[in-house]
Amino acid sequence: MTRDEYADRCEELFAVGGFCEARRAAESGLEELGPDRVLYRWLGLAHVAEDEDDHDAAAEKAYEAGLAQWPDDLGLLVSYLELCLRADTWTYPGRAARVERLKERIAVLAPAGSPEAARVEDALGWAGRGYWQDVRERTAAARRDRAALTSHSADVAEALEQGAQVSADPEDVRAAEAAAALELLAGPWRAPLRLVIRHRAAAYVTAFVLVFATNKALVLSGVVSYSVWGWIWFVPLLLAESKLRQARRLARQRVIAAMEARHAGVAAAD
Repeated sequence: MTRDEYADRCEELFAVGGFCEARRAAESGLEELGPDRVLYRWLGLAHVAEDEDDHDAAAEKAYEAGLAQWPDDLGLLVSYLELCLRADTWTYPGRAARVERLKERIAVLAPAGSPEAARVEDALGWAGRGYWQDVRERTAAARRDRAALTSHSADVAEALEQGAQVSADPEDVRAAEAAAALELLAGPWRAPLRLVIRHRAAAYVTAFVLVFATNKALVLSGVVSYSVWGWIWFVPLLLAESKLRQARRLARQRVIAAMEARHAGVAAAD
């Protein structure tokens, strides 16, 4: 296989969250082809994506191995800078101290207005965020996750309306998510969850009304002076969303497996 083919595999797997598989592909390419700047970068990125200290250390080794042979490679330099900017000054002082040296080297190689220079500015802006900026970023991330879940719910509802028909493409992430959700929601005991998903907006409005009415009725009846029992009406909604999240994780695993199977078939044919 060529370097480009290995790099394409890494990119495909990385895009669907197959970070472990992307690392394996990069390592296989390095073993077969020898040192390669692009594969070192993918190896580092796939480690960084795990967001764990051990993986950060492995990413640093990958970047340094690449830069030892290609000291002017902007892809490696910018990726390494992003890793160093994330480093805690007290825990990893050596890594944090490399920031200035990397910035200076990148400034020489990446003129203003270049994509690399833009990435550096984005990374530096992220590193210089304050408390309220962090809060806003976490809020934005939560909104993105919520929007993705809402979109997934709409796909499942559409599939339920169409008689549980979804795309047969095993590498179509959205179709795989819908198919996995249909499997997890199958059966007579999960009919209420399917109803909630098919009428998600109405279910939330109804739940809010029932919460208010139940709590108010319990207080007015004198049974309790303050009630939170009405929130039990949200249990079916939470269960339905739990199933949707589980389906998304399962779908990603299946898509990654399908990609690896295709890669194995291509390798066998060669």
